[in-house]
Amino acid sequence: MNEIKLQSIQNLLDTKNLRIPPYQRPYKWTKKNIEELLTDIDIALEKKKELRNKNFKYRIGTVLLHNNKEDKTLDVIDGQQRIVSFYLLQKYLNPKKTDFIDMKLEDNNTKFHLCKNYSVIKDWFSLKDIEYKKAILTAFVDLLEVVVITVEKQEEAFQLFDSQNARGKALYPHDLLKAYHLREMNNDLFEMQRVVESWEEMDRSLKSRKNKKENKIENLFDDYLFPILNWAEKEKTWTFSTDDIDSYKGIRHDCSYTYAKRTIKSMPIFQITEPIVAGKDFFEMVHYYLPLLEYLKKEVFEKYPELKKIIDNHDDGGAGYCHCKNLFYCVLLAYYDRFKNLDERVVKKLFSWTFMLRVDRWSLSYASINKYAIGDCGDTTNEIPFFYLITHATKHTQIANVSVSIKRENDQANKADSWNNLYADLKQLNGVE
Repeated sequence: MNEIKLQSIQNLLDTKNLRIPPYQRPYKWTKKNIEELLTDIDIALEKKKELRNKNFKYRIGTVLLHNNKEDKTLDVIDGQQRIVSFYLLQKYLNPKKTDFIDMKLEDNNTKFHLCKNYSVIKDWFSLKDIEYKKAILTAFVDLLEVVVITVEKQEEAFQLFDSQNARGKALYPHDLLKAYHLREMNNDLFEMQRVVESWEEMDRSLKSRKNKKENKIENLFDDYLFPILNWAEKEKTWTFSTDDIDSYKGIRHDCSYTYAKRTIKSMPIFQITEPIVAGKDFFEMVHYYLPLLEYLKKEVFEKYPELKKIIDNHDDGGAGYCHCKNLFYCVLLAYYDRFKNLDERVVKKLFSWTFMLRVDRWSLSYASINKYAIGDCGDTTNEIPFFYLITHATKHTQIANVSVSIKRENDQANKADSWNNLYADLKQLNGVE
């Protein structure tokens, strides 16, 4: 039976049959990671001291275990770097403790980082007194806790935190965000279970569709939410990575800032360019934008079939054209997210603005899309930072009144002869002679 529970760090370290399975990646935490962990523990001690609450707990992470009945072990699927580091810390603070987690030690990288990090821990405590060391050990028992998720089937564990991670590859950013927001759900174990099951159900549903290799959740952040977030600030975008997850960690419930209180009050009404509240609202946001995106792609072409006809007639399957289509879906999503309508004047302007870039360029790379989205192309018919304008507009009519040029200044000097027919269709769509 699958289980989610809170455990103290000491309780976790004392768990019998806990094992790092052979297929796991090597232990690779660095000095920086160890120092961040120790700093986190210091923050927990200070917070408990300030609150003067003996029942206060500080959550330090999430651990995913597989109940391996065949080997009679609890295999660590996610959280091994943190767990091994806690074992090292305990080993230094309590040398009499002989137990260490069952793990493969033949790997040279693992041996190197174990030795190196033990030295880091030793240096950290070199100027600390005995009382401080005792306080850390006590914190293991009554202050520091982790969310422990135990599953019965290995494939369920891999689905939960991505099978690629269990085989030695880094987690995708959205998986790290999933773990972070689970941790922020304020001990609501029922709600945590519910969102995990809902996430996995959504993931299975999406993977059962035509392109089973495509990860819809990953694409939602990579191709839509993160680019829109950057372009709205007139900033070029880049591939969404683990370095960028702070953009979606959201506002903690105990934040006292005025803007935070307004955001918390507004949930679950989302805006791509505004922060969310940490915890279950992250999952609600993903559940909101995935179907919204599919809805818009279908609805806009049912409402304006002439746009679909233009797209289909000129789709050469090339990367440049695909970039243009994705740019259109991004700007359409940004607009609808802001104003919740598909005004004909706006939709056709956004469509024309997007595909005029394809007409203007013989060769169209993502770098050109990136510059065009923020109005910084320089040699195109239009230089309009639509994402910025949409984000700062207070009425949708402000976007409807933006002037989009369809006719090039020198109509005879066509830079991309192969797109003359697309150019003619865009002129006809806008009534341009």
